[in-house]
Amino acid sequence: MLRGPPRLLKVSVAPVAALAVALLSSLSRCSLLEPDDPAASALSPYFGTKTRYEDANPGLLPDPEAPRRDPELLEDACTPVQLVALIRHGTRYPTAKQIRKLRQLHGLLQARPSGDGRAGPAGGRDLGAALADWPLWYADWMDGQLVEKGRQDMRQLALRLASLFPALFSLENYGRLQLVTSSKHRCVDSGAAFLQGLWEHYHPGLPPPDVADMECGPPRINDKLMRFFDHCEKFLTEVEKNATALYHVEAFKTGPEMQNILKKVAATLQVPVNNLNADLIQVAFFTCSFDLAIKGVKSPWCDVFDIDDAKVLEYLNDLKQYWKRGYGYTINSRSSCTLFQDIFQHLDKAIEQKQR
Repeated sequence: MLRGPPRLLKVSVAPVAALAVALLSSLSRCSLLEPDDPAASALSPYFGTKTRYEDANPGLLPDPEAPRRDPELLEDACTPVQLVALIRHGTRYPTAKQIRKLRQLHGLLQARPSGDGRAGPAGGRDLGAALADWPLWYADWMDGQLVEKGRQDMRQLALRLASLFPALFSLENYGRLQLVTSSKHRCVDSGAAFLQGLWEHYHPGLPPPDVADMECGPPRINDKLMRFFDHCEKFLTEVEKNATALYHVEAFKTGPEMQNILKKVAATLQVPVNNLNADLIQVAFFTCSFDLAIKGVKSPWCDVFDIDDAKVLEYLNDLKQYWKRGYGYTINSRSSCTLFQDIFQHLDKAIEQKQR
């Protein structure tokens, strides 16, 4: 569940005087979709950071609170004494920008001539008509906020971690827990839900109090640490605010692979190809993922694309992240040094305490 640096929640648990060992490791391995999951989509492996956590770890489907330890993760002789985790926020709504694009695409479908009894390109159902009638339930106010499913993600993660590392998450150590988050509402809410999950672990059956009243206190907001890229002037100048930084992404959007998908989708939905662009295609693709992750529904948006389309759209998304957040520009990774320096300083301090 550890997914890339943007918008992170930092959790640190440590006994009073203990050797610190960072366990920056995913608690599950990437897996194939659970075959008996009726809501699963064949496109799910290509959604990147918008993939349902259950699709990355099918073990969450039968029992989302049961810990699953890789037998090679820790040897019997190794005793964890500190856990440091960088955790992405839980499942969220689309952003207002994505919702506006979806509304634009939905409007194109509703504007098609009706009543002519047209069938799909292969003589099947008219998918464009089905999507025009499909409820557009997203609203601007949602704007990337954490959904109830996302709160559940975090509560269940807390329960799994507490079960995996009972000594670290003992009630005695509860007051030593430290949560640091960015000011993004989905991250603040994720931190609160994580603490609620721990409360359930310590006090099963009792409703959790307000996070401000918990012994460890609420998550501490620190954007300079957790949104380091927003505070790196070189990154802002050379990448974030640089109109040419994503040149390769824009070139791919107008390249033959994307143009083939545009023509194919236009024919499938029976709308003029000139009314479509790569951004609208991406929104349609990710709407499948949002419907799946938020409501557990395989919507008609999933039927617009096949696996070959999904691979191209996955590449487009990866290409953007490569140049904007990944290794495309040196400053992208260097801007995270502040965060990792903070992590290793805590580890060094714990080692010094242990050696006294």
